[in-house]
Amino acid sequence: MTSAKQTFTDNLDAFCKDTDAYLAGKPSGPLSGLTFAAKDIFDVAGHVTGGGNPDWKATHPPAERNAWIVETLVNAGATMVGKTHTDELTRGILGENAHYGTPINTKAPDRVPGGSSSGSASAVAGGLVDFALGSDTGGSVRIPASFCGLYGLRPTHGRIPLEGILMQAPSYDTIGWFTRDAVTYAKVAAAVFQTEIPDFTPSRLVIAQDAFDEADEEVSAVLLPIAEKIGELAGSSTIMRLSPNGLTEWAVQQNVLQSEEAWNSVKDWIDQVNPRFSFWVSERYNLAIGLTDAQLKEAAVLRETVRARMDEVFAGGGFVCLPTAVVPAPLRGLPASAKKDVQGRLSRLTCIAGTTGRPQLSMPLVEVNGLPVGLSIMGDRGSDEALIGFARKIEAALSV
Repeated sequence: MTSAKQTFTDNLDAFCKDTDAYLAGKPSGPLSGLTFAAKDIFDVAGHVTGGGNPDWKATHPPAERNAWIVETLVNAGATMVGKTHTDELTRGILGENAHYGTPINTKAPDRVPGGSSSGSASAVAGGLVDFALGSDTGGSVRIPASFCGLYGLRPTHGRIPLEGILMQAPSYDTIGWFTRDAVTYAKVAAAVFQTEIPDFTPSRLVIAQDAFDEADEEVSAVLLPIAEKIGELAGSSTIMRLSPNGLTEWAVQQNVLQSEEAWNSVKDWIDQVNPRFSFWVSERYNLAIGLTDAQLKEAAVLRETVRARMDEVFAGGGFVCLPTAVVPAPLRGLPASAKKDVQGRLSRLTCIAGTTGRPQLSMPLVEVNGLPVGLSIMGDRGSDEALIGFARKIEAALSV
């Protein structure tokens, strides 16, 4: 493993400008010839993990060793060419960073790339690398994948070791990655999970009616026919409402519990440093400070209700199909009030996998008015390889 400057031109503002993090892949590995980037929450020995905030970067030392996932990929032959931008301390979903700017979404240059894994999604969509690492706590792989027209997995919680990453909320944090096609996705997955990705067909497909109802009408109109085609590939499908009382309360409980964990992860540092934050990030931490014991207890009870309900849904086997996001990528520079509305709506879909620890894979199968919109399949815990194997089958079937 060696260090060198980036050997390409970043015309997308996807990469951090103050790092030359580079790791040459081991020769003859299964990922030899592939290049990747890592969101700037992953440790690379000798480099400070910046976390999207200049005060965090200025008050932390260089990493002593590579993150587990980085080391695993390099040992498998992939070459890391740099670190990519992220929302501050991963506390965002649109990809706009007040300190470092907004990476370009090449599929929609006037629109956001999605966050918090914004730079990684931008770099892959723009063809700068073959794949890129992100993290997903509340949707930070799935949403950029949807907005940028990429494949992106939130894996089973706890499936991939989190050693060497900047944590946000440990009960929700996961590691994912982006690719432009399902075949490459499966190739990377085989190296990460250290197993072959099987050809797989689920026993049934559950089309989540209330999740489709949450999406804009034009998004649902485009995605539902594709969901039905996927149901035909599965052999059978059924339409089901996941939440008896709607998905809004499901999102509220995760927002409360995730916010509490995120505050506990950084409160000592905030007390010591008094760092600079954007309005949105400051608001998120202020929300956590104001949470009461009653709110936390109520959210914890509802979390168990959500988990029990989704256990019922998966008791019949198969996968669940739902929109990844409620809208295509929003325009860059929206007013704060408009951003808050979109972020709230997005969380109604992303909270399902986050709350239950299940894997969810977003697939770039269609567009709405020329803009990418992701369609997701969600599996039971531990079904990550099966999801990816089925996505590979879906891609092959729909490209004919």
